[in-house]
Amino acid sequence: MDARLNYFASPTAGKAFKHLMSAGKAIKDSPLPAATQELVALRVSQINGCAVCIDMHTKDAAAAGETSVRLHLVAAWREATVFTEAERAALELADQGTRIADGAGGVSDEVWAAAAKHYDEEQLTSLVVLVSFMNTANRLNVIAQQPAGSYEPGQFH
Repeated sequence: MDARLNYFASPTAGKAFKHLMSAGKAIKDSPLPAATQELVALRVSQINGCAVCIDMHTKDAAAAGETSVRLHLVAAWREATVFTEAERAALELADQGTRIADGAGGVSDEVWAAAAKHYDEEQLTSLVVLVSFMNTANRLNVIAQQPAGSYEPGQFH
């Protein structure tokens, strides 16, 4: 499978991606726990069907020490017992924040309150920016049909 577009050959994409990569680094360097970041990035990518981001975030999380059990269960996190209450709150916020276009009504007050119980304002800000960032990255990759499978952990860091 070949991608529809070669973003790396495009001057416009190059300029835009420079800023996106900078935003991604700011999120990585935020006080939101790294494990939570990878779980949320993976979950948003699963919802959006972004194979290349699923590939990237499962490999990066595994390289950082995440267990295969937890990675496999992200898709069914509501029924899984391997996530902390804080992680569950972040995953629910990610689900609702990603499904806005489904007419789901955005993030409910209950979900926001649950996340706010576990994360301070800076971490919540980072979480919201991460969900938004991943939705952007997913759309870029899904529209262009970027192929998955060849990512090496840390390749874009």
